Amino acid sequence: MQVLKRPLITEKVTQLREVYGSDKRQYAFEVAPAANKIEIRRAIEKRFDVKVDDVRTVRVKGKSKMQATRKGYFEGRTALKKKAYITLKEGFTIDIFDLTSED
Repeated sequence: MQVLKRPLITEKVTQLREVYGSDKRQYAFEVAPAANKIEIRRAIEKRFDVKVDDVRTVRVKGKSKMQATRKGYFEGRTALKKKAYITLKEGFTIDIFDLTSED
């Protein structure tokens, strides 16, 4: 199972990173729904060679979707997503923009 899916670069995450001032120690990642905090911590520390201070997770339920076509309505749901908010220890950073170009 691949624990880390992709980094999240949104306005909310950018504001969270600015809470700590110039340190910018807080990041967000989309992770596998079955991953727990220990697996997420180990995956972050291994991949980016940093020390993780705290891991918080949020499960985002899928939304109901409906599409009208000539033949009627199609109903479905989007997939469940899980986000992990990572706080690094003092002195550690991750360059998110280098990350997105690798994947």
